[in-house]
Amino acid sequence: MKLRDRLHLSKGRQSQLVRFLQFVMVGILSIGLYLGNMGVVVNAAVGLLVTFLPAYLERNYRFTMDVALVLWITVAMFLHAFGTLPLPGLEFTSAYSATWWWDHMTHALSSSLVAGVAYAIVRALDEHSEFIHMPPKFLFVFMLMFVMAFGVVWELLEFYISVVSALLGAETVLTQYGLGDTVLDLFYNSVGGLLVAIFGSAYLTGVSGQLAERLGAQSAKR
Repeated sequence: MKLRDRLHLSKGRQSQLVRFLQFVMVGILSIGLYLGNMGVVVNAAVGLLVTFLPAYLERNYRFTMDVALVLWITVAMFLHAFGTLPLPGLEFTSAYSATWWWDHMTHALSSSLVAGVAYAIVRALDEHSEFIHMPPKFLFVFMLMFVMAFGVVWELLEFYISVVSALLGAETVLTQYGLGDTVLDLFYNSVGGLLVAIFGSAYLTGVSGQLAERLGAQSAKR
């Protein structure tokens, strides 16, 4: 039984949740513009664009995703955007600054998205090509290594964006909270990758199957 069945969420209700979270993200973007807070604006705008990516792929490339996957993407983007917003209940600081676990939670969710994309692509290549074969155990290790490597690159990006913003006297859109926080971020990145490595076959088989079909169609045209 899938998680949505345990939570008794129909596909229609999941679609409604996606639209509601997108609506709230538009509100977050508007507040960021009103406050002149570029960190809120950039993170909300990028997150909102990502949530519309599944609809764009379906409309232009006939590449469909299960609504549960779309909700997964939208929740991850929403929590990240909401975490940058100054809140009255937190003395007008953001959840990222005031709540110690918020950054780790969003890292785990974001890394699970990265791992999900990587899993779907690798599985599609495995199904499409006779020269590529990835046994389940190897794929499990590959996913963890990939997410850990991506997490290191992301932490370096956060660091250099913060440094450049400080040098230019501009407001940073990504913040690094120190070495200890970086180590915890990498740990929670691994948690996200681990979840995808365990449950990927149950939730991402449809996506990888469509990718394999597209690869097969492209090969047939050549």
